[in-house]
Amino acid sequence: MATAPAVRPVPVVRSLLAPAAYMCGLTFAEGLLWHSDQDAGKIFAIEPACGAVVRTLDCPRVRADLTWHDGLLCQVGGRPKRLLLVHPETGEIVEERQVAPPGGRLCGVEAGPEGVWMCLRAPAVVQLRDFATMTVRREHPVEGAPSGLTHVAGIVLYSEFEAATVRAVDAATGRPRGAVRVEGRPTGLTWDGYQLWYCDFEARRVKSVRLDDVLNGTYRN
Repeated sequence: MATAPAVRPVPVVRSLLAPAAYMCGLTFAEGLLWHSDQDAGKIFAIEPACGAVVRTLDCPRVRADLTWHDGLLCQVGGRPKRLLLVHPETGEIVEERQVAPPGGRLCGVEAGPEGVWMCLRAPAVVQLRDFATMTVRREHPVEGAPSGLTHVAGIVLYSEFEAATVRAVDAATGRPRGAVRVEGRPTGLTWDGYQLWYCDFEARRVKSVRLDDVLNGTYRN
């Protein structure tokens, strides 16, 4: 019987020190990396060129991943988890969106033109939902235990904290497109148009890798 190919390591391109120690969400918008931290109860705007924190928002209900939609930050937070729509200038929660089922262990989120992509851990799936109603429009079972998610041009990428892995699946079919091992323990993921960034919970750093390395599943110099 054929065995599955080994998941190979990929090199880190950039590495920035995070401003706090319990790394959750990550997204890219307005030229900044936005990062949320559960223990700090804050969302930080980080300049990706140097790692400087240029804005800090109080958000004590942070629980998991973070995205950006229509000028607002969308933070997975609360108990049970839901989407908190946060004003990026003031930190005010302007709206909340319930995500059913409440026990689905929502962990990753990324808004895009089609709607909002989410990953849940019970069972392990990636879903495309309508942003206004949060109804599921598409769902794919996935391997492992997702911890963070992003979407790039028809590809959904998700991280696995325990396995130190980033996986890619086709957004339309759910077919695997790549899997690689990354440094540390990845949580939140985002794409800045050039690099794939992830939160390394273990190292307390925001790191980037090349998208091509993930899709090819190979180490490239």
